[in-house]
Amino acid sequence: MYVGTLSFDLLLGDVRSLKEKRSAVRPIVAELQRKFSVSAAEAGDQDLYRRCEIGVAMVSGDPGHLSDVLDRCERLVAARPEVELLSVRRRFHGEDD
Repeated sequence: MYVGTLSFDLLLGDVRSLKEKRSAVRPIVAELQRKFSVSAAEAGDQDLYRRCEIGVAMVSGDPGHLSDVLDRCERLVAARPEVELLSVRRRFHGEDD
């Protein structure tokens, strides 16, 4: 069994309130969950309205498949025009951990 996680640090564009932040972040999280069957949630910076941390996690029996899905998740978030991807942190946990 292999577990992979991604942590996205995002800068949101023209957002002036926490309500606008939620309306920008919620579709990203929903699309990640729907397209890739991963667990995703806003995981940090909830009190800052222009910054956001989104966490993604997935479990798989095949490390190649896991890496491929996480790559596609990263590309999806990076392609969103309303956010600027500041950094991505990726972690893998395998059978030897």
